[in-house]
Amino acid sequence: MATSDTDLRSLRIDRSSASGHFPKKIRVLRKILVWLIVIAIIGGGFFLLKDYFNPGLEVQLVTASLTSPAQANAVLTASGYVVARRKAAVASKGTGTLVYLGVEEGDRVKRGQVIARLEDADVSAALQRAGGNLRVAEADLKDAKQSLERQRSLLKEGFVAQAEYDAAEARYQRVVAAIDAAKFAVKEAEVAVGNTRIVAPFDGTVLKKNADVGEIVAPLAGAASSRAAVVTIADMSSLEVEADVSEANITRVSPGQGCEIRLDAYPEQSYRGTVSRIVPTADRAKATVLVKVKFKSYDRRVLPEMGAKITFLAKDSGDDAAALRPLLTVPAAAVAERNGRQVVYQVKDDRAVEVRVTVGQRIGALIEIKDGVKEGDKVIGKVDERLRAGEKVAVQNS
Repeated sequence: MATSDTDLRSLRIDRSSASGHFPKKIRVLRKILVWLIVIAIIGGGFFLLKDYFNPGLEVQLVTASLTSPAQANAVLTASGYVVARRKAAVASKGTGTLVYLGVEEGDRVKRGQVIARLEDADVSAALQRAGGNLRVAEADLKDAKQSLERQRSLLKEGFVAQAEYDAAEARYQRVVAAIDAAKFAVKEAEVAVGNTRIVAPFDGTVLKKNADVGEIVAPLAGAASSRAAVVTIADMSSLEVEADVSEANITRVSPGQGCEIRLDAYPEQSYRGTVSRIVPTADRAKATVLVKVKFKSYDRRVLPEMGAKITFLAKDSGDDAAALRPLLTVPAAAVAERNGRQVVYQVKDDRAVEVRVTVGQRIGALIEIKDGVKEGDKVIGKVDERLRAGEKVAVQNS
């Protein structure tokens, strides 16, 4: 039995030795796995956060805009406003209540056309009274003339004294003078009636209604509730542009110099003009000189008081229709060549996006873009070799 027990004990597994060896390996493998996981997290975090810590390539954006080819020949630019050389605030010489107004803004009027009428009951009555006085004086004239002729005949026969003849002649002269005075009174009353009729002084277009029916119109508008002008009219065939040019640059402007005019309302349309006058005085407050530019031609869209940009051109600049057509341009530095293609870069989600374009002529520091972008699009203003598609960029304020 002892031998049997000994044999069985020899077959027993030594668990103390196994339990001490395998846990040690497991602990080592676990540490290795933990470090691998930590390294993986750090590496992944680096790739994920590197863009966050990288501010990107600093760039500035420019806008694709319309530019006239004449800009290449520009010697000076200035701002101004469209004005009419012939413009009038039409008023009445008389005072009264406005009872008729026959025009509205935009209506065309002819010279002598009655635009408005004031209440005329009093002046019409004065005219009638003056006419009646004239007829009375004319009736007296007939009697005075006949009496003078009788006295002259009787004086020759010696039947009346000289004093009686002189009295008849004096009466006749008084009647003649009374007739002249009555005629002037009639004319004065007619003028007063005419002053209640407000007429257009020249052919033009009504720009503004200054008064309405029922308001009091007075020549000097002394009262707060009265109006001086009834309407404002302008001759639309006499439009020009008045621009303020700095004193330091006035030597670049001369009479007859060619200009390009662009209205703020229609920047895509340009008009040719010439310098008509340089006003021979300066504005002390603004240090500018007023320059008047005459349109060579314009359409009905041009209206008084519109803002305008005037480009004064060099003497050798052309005057063809092509020079008037605006071109879509960007700075030449915004265009780069990549793989034989002309491209510009736009920004989307802080990344540079490559856009293929077709370029045209150079206009100074600008270049024409025929295809690829449209007016108002933003592109990176200066492209160098560091900038590529997909590059992270940081837009800087200009």
